Amino acid sequence: MNKKAFTLIELLIVIIILGALAALISGNFFTSLKKGRDAKRKADLEQIQRALEMYYEDKKAYPLDTSFAFNAPLTDSVSGKIYMQKTPNDPKSGSYEYKTDTGGTYYKLYACLENDQQILPYESSGYSITCGNCKNQAGTGVPCIWGISSTNTNP
Repeated sequence: MNKKAFTLIELLIVIIILGALAALISGNFFTSLKKGRDAKRKADLEQIQRALEMYYEDKKAYPLDTSFAFNAPLTDSVSGKIYMQKTPNDPKSGSYEYKTDTGGTYYKLYACLENDQQILPYESSGYSITCGNCKNQAGTGVPCIWGISSTNTNP
């Protein structure tokens, strides 16, 4: 009698190989998700920047951080002009960090990037701040490493 069947060792080897391939693929998948969210953050900040510059052209001041809200329209309360239908939110933490002075002469807008292998166009240690929205796995604040600002920003 000649039975053809797989042995237990052969089956275990195949299962181990498939498990290793699945682990490799899932690691790349999660990295891709982080990179995608980071790209959305950068695009969101650019859109908000354009809306803030149009607002400044009309009002000669940027909205104060007390009146600026994410996930809400950016409008002129006097004329009713809409500069942005809905300011976008951070895809993970919920909002970005917006700061301005009391006169609205400049603004700074920050986001936290998830990809720790991000190539930054500047020295991040001199530009970053610790945002309330940026947290590590322990839940403590970490520096925001991506930001945009008005051209007349004070240091």
